[in-house]
Amino acid sequence: MSEAKRLYKDQPSYYPGATTVGFAPETEMALSGTRQRALDGSPLIGATQDVVMQNLMGTNPLQSAAFRPAIEAVQAQAAKSGRYGSGYQQGALGAALAPMAYQAQQDAIAQAPAAYEFGFADLAKLAGVGETREAQSQAELQADIDRFNFEQGQPLSSLANYMAAIQGGTIGEEKVTPYFRNPTGDFLSGLSGLAGVGKSFGLF
Repeated sequence: MSEAKRLYKDQPSYYPGATTVGFAPETEMALSGTRQRALDGSPLIGATQDVVMQNLMGTNPLQSAAFRPAIEAVQAQAAKSGRYGSGYQQGALGAALAPMAYQAQQDAIAQAPAAYEFGFADLAKLAGVGETREAQSQAELQADIDRFNFEQGQPLSSLANYMAAIQGGTIGEEKVTPYFRNPTGDFLSGLSGLAGVGKSFGLF
C-alpha cells in the first residue's frame, strides 16, 4: 500500500518530445518548388490547348503542309486534262481535302475534354501541396489534443490505478503513438494522374 501510495503521488508525465514527424529538408524543398512551379504555370498547357483549338477551327498552319501532297496531286491531274484553274479543279480539290479536314476536326473534338482537364494541372499540383501541409498541421493538432487529454485525465487514471493496486485488479496503461504521413505517395499518385492526361496528347 505504501508503494502504491508513492506511485500515486509520483504522477507520470506525457512524452516530453514532439510526437509528430516534421518535413525532411528534401520534402520541404519539393513542396516549395512544386508550389512555385504551379503558381508560375506551365507554357505546355496553353500551347497544347491552342493546338487543339486550331485543329478544331481548321486554322492550324501545319495543316497546309499536311494538305500539300493532296493539293499537288489534284493540280497535276487538272493540268494533264487541260482543266487547271477551272471549276472542275476546285471541286476535285475540295473533294480531296474534305475527308482530311473532317478527320482533323473530329480528332480535335475527341481531344477537347482532355485538353480542358489539362488546364487544371497546375491547380491540381498546388492543391496537392496544400493537402500535404494540411495533413501535417492536422497531425500536429491531434498530437496537442492527445497531450491535453492525457494531462486532463491523468489524475483520474492515476487514482484508478492506485485503487486497483490496493484492492487487487488490472492497472491501466497509457500509450503514445507517433503520427506519420506519406506525402511521397501523394505526389506519385498525382503524377500518375497527369501522365494519364498526357497520354491523350501523345506526350508520354
